[in-house]
Amino acid sequence: MTSPSERKFKRNYKKLLQHLDLKGLRPKTIEAYSRAIRRIGDYFNHEIDDLSKQQLMDYFSDLLASHSWSTVKLDLYGLKFYYTHVLEKTWVNVDLIKPPKAQRLPDIVTVEEAKHLFMTTHKLSYRVFYFTLYSLGLRLGEGLRLQVGDIDAVRQRVHIRDSKGNKDRLVPLPDATRDVLRRFWSIHRNPVLLFPNRHGGLRGAQDATTPLDRGGI
Repeated sequence: MTSPSERKFKRNYKKLLQHLDLKGLRPKTIEAYSRAIRRIGDYFNHEIDDLSKQQLMDYFSDLLASHSWSTVKLDLYGLKFYYTHVLEKTWVNVDLIKPPKAQRLPDIVTVEEAKHLFMTTHKLSYRVFYFTLYSLGLRLGEGLRLQVGDIDAVRQRVHIRDSKGNKDRLVPLPDATRDVLRRFWSIHRNPVLLFPNRHGGLRGAQDATTPLDRGGI
């Protein structure tokens, strides 16, 4: 039999999902925050609406013992969102957690390493995809989302949509990349996607509605 605290938790969890959707957050953020509330709910037997500072310290100490700092931060942000938007309470535990600041620089792929990658990639679609990522300086997701209409061959630029922070940006289009993409598109001729899913072969690629399989990259 469901307890009163569990029924209340389920009602508030439903409200949480509504607030997350209405805020226009990214799907990954929505999943992270909702997962955080489910995890915190399980930890405190669904009684999370009036947690003390000591209870929070106990929870996050236990969480840190088994998870990374990024998970701890997401749970903290998710709980703060729950308190401020669902419970409409002022969040007072501002300095509860201070994750260490780690500054990581991305690995820079050398020209030789890039050439080796292109030469050892036998599937044309992935070889063109890697070349596009490297020559335009794109993230994986940005490359997968590229559409035919994003390529402006006249002005020699590419419109990158929904980049980091939900921002769009324009990047220069090198001649070599333009020519490679033009030849590649002439093979699959998908009217929308620059890198369509190839599960259905060449004929299927022309009508595909989903991009390349991320698992193959």
